[in-house]
Amino acid sequence: MSWTRRFPAVPGALLAALLALVALLAAAPAARAHEERPVTFPDGSGSVPRYRAAEPDLIVCKTDRAAFEKRISGFPEQLRQRNLDLFARCERSGFRHLQEAVDKVDRPGMNIAVLPGLYEEEPSLPEPTGECASLKAPTSSFGYQILSYEQQVRCPHNQNLVAVLGKTDLQIEGTGASRLDVVIDSKYRKLNGIRADRSDGVYFRNFTAQRTTFNSLYVLAADGFVIDDVLTRWNDEYGFLTFASDHGLYKNCESYGNGDSGIYPGSASNINDGRGYDVPRYSIEITGCRSHHNMVGYSGTAGDSVWVHDNEFDHNMGGASMDSAFPGHPGLPQNHAKFERNLIHDNNQDYYRYVADGTCAKDPVDRGYEEGVVCPQISMPPGTGIITAGGNWNIYEDNWVYGHQRAAFFLSAVPAFIRGESAWSKQADTSHRNRYAGNVLGRDKAGNPRPNGMDVWWDGQGKGNCWQDGPDGSTPGAPPRCGGERGEVSGSSARLVGEPVKLAQLMVCADYNVQARRLPAGCDWYGASGLERVETQAALAVACVLLLVGGILWWRRLRGTRTGTVASLLGLAGLALDVAGSTTGLTATAVPALALLLLGLWWTGAGLALRPDRPWFARLTLLLGALTLLDAFDKAVLMIPWIPLGPAWIRGIVAVVWVLWAVIASARPGPGTVPSGDAPGGDPAGDREPVPAGGTPSAGAREGAA
Repeated sequence: MSWTRRFPAVPGALLAALLALVALLAAAPAARAHEERPVTFPDGSGSVPRYRAAEPDLIVCKTDRAAFEKRISGFPEQLRQRNLDLFARCERSGFRHLQEAVDKVDRPGMNIAVLPGLYEEEPSLPEPTGECASLKAPTSSFGYQILSYEQQVRCPHNQNLVAVLGKTDLQIEGTGASRLDVVIDSKYRKLNGIRADRSDGVYFRNFTAQRTTFNSLYVLAADGFVIDDVLTRWNDEYGFLTFASDHGLYKNCESYGNGDSGIYPGSASNINDGRGYDVPRYSIEITGCRSHHNMVGYSGTAGDSVWVHDNEFDHNMGGASMDSAFPGHPGLPQNHAKFERNLIHDNNQDYYRYVADGTCAKDPVDRGYEEGVVCPQISMPPGTGIITAGGNWNIYEDNWVYGHQRAAFFLSAVPAFIRGESAWSKQADTSHRNRYAGNVLGRDKAGNPRPNGMDVWWDGQGKGNCWQDGPDGSTPGAPPRCGGERGEVSGSSARLVGEPVKLAQLMVCADYNVQARRLPAGCDWYGASGLERVETQAALAVACVLLLVGGILWWRRLRGTRTGTVASLLGLAGLALDVAGSTTGLTATAVPALALLLLGLWWTGAGLALRPDRPWFARLTLLLGALTLLDAFDKAVLMIPWIPLGPAWIRGIVAVVWVLWAVIASARPGPGTVPSGDAPGGDPAGDREPVPAGGTPSAGAREGAA
């Protein structure tokens, strides 16, 4: 087990965290994720639709037979002949645009076959006119209108290339040999490629959707849907977006080149709220998919009751994330996702550089998405496997997580005011009962070593969270262990708030805005290193204060004693190590823990040396030393269970008092100020009782000298 590292041991962490928290409270962020009309979850009476192999009711094709025959020339003979037969039928009675076929759907259970070709849906592209050009609706933070369902029905192409509205059990299938044979291309002129709204039982299969200013395939308020062997790519936000839906299945899908996530099951039906780990079913299942070269492979604000298994999330900035960080999403706080048997690896892309150099300020068509550009839409820590920002009762078991520069698992809490809830009773209601067990960390499936920068990064907040034995490098150094049975935790903690420096870092890093090209200075998520990092700046600033105060204290009070001098040297070494440790970034090192140990010994030795001269100040100094040693133990050896605040918070408060008291004590002359032979008569300290004639100090003098 590696010792914790990276975060300053000094009390300025408290000040930095409190200032960041006040700033955030004063300017609560606007929503920066998916914004939609108010919706409610389906009643759950539906089911996952089944694939129908029957002949299509409606057929879509283009008119150029020669081009069509060229497209299918390499197909297996049986499939090629079937497409030729369908094309002949389509020439007689088919449609040239998918929207035309959707508009002809007049009963549940119909099948639409889309023959190989490029579908740009030209009739859907013109700008709105008449009533549709002047709809009254709220505007999102991204600038698009948040339309009601009725407005979507009246003006289906204000935002959508293909609008599937109120259709039941509709199946849309490409008939090519692969999903690349049928391409639905929005050319960055529509918010959504295909929008299926209130369309229970919809089934999408075997095609590609691409190049939108938000997401390629959008399923909203559906009780039953399947996304089967579909590819989405090159979108400002999402590849696949499903929202406020139940009985959903993604399978054998692929997504890449998206500014948020490839796969986003946001606000999945919250069917397991209030349950433990064992649940009767999940609302959405995702299996056999690959999501790569996005900002994040998978994400889900309020991604509740989602079962994610046997997928691959690789070469994104982050592998997968779920959160409770954005208002307007039913089902918050996020809960009950289950990740198992997934390959999550090498998610180390740096796409923030395209924001910094102005590429993402160009029009979408000019950004170069097709050449690999991705424009990250929100803040997140690159080089991370699975990020859980404010989730509860999530299970991560039997996954392979390897090759990440930052961390395999990243867990932090999100206070309720971030999602728009102000009740004090809810502010610490996230980051509880998340279980990480049985995962293969730092090795690929073949057993080759592929280490993560660290296996666990946790801000420390929450109760009932647990990790498997043997993570290679973690902060804290010894997180609570999972027992053999779900729900069994060894050494469980129950912190109401995370570590102060980690909290400060998270709040600094969250101040990101892609439209404004604002990348927070001081955050290593965006490339800050060394003295540029907020942790190092805090450590250096506080080290300077303690060096000045401690140096004066030694000169005025401690230099006459061996204990005080040795302790001061230990403190000097501790301050130097603390600053050095804060610069190490993602490198596993015991330096910060050692810094805490040396600082604790400094205050302990100084307290002992001060007892004869300043007994009450000595007691405060000894208390600070004990708290610092306790903090080192908590971070490096074992998290102290069942305390509401970590020792760092209490130590920070005591340290502020100690600094003020040390300044006062050092300013008043005392026995250590000058050599004893040079001291004038009388009491140089000026704050102790006179010594009686017998030469023995009174009890009041001994106890009252502060």
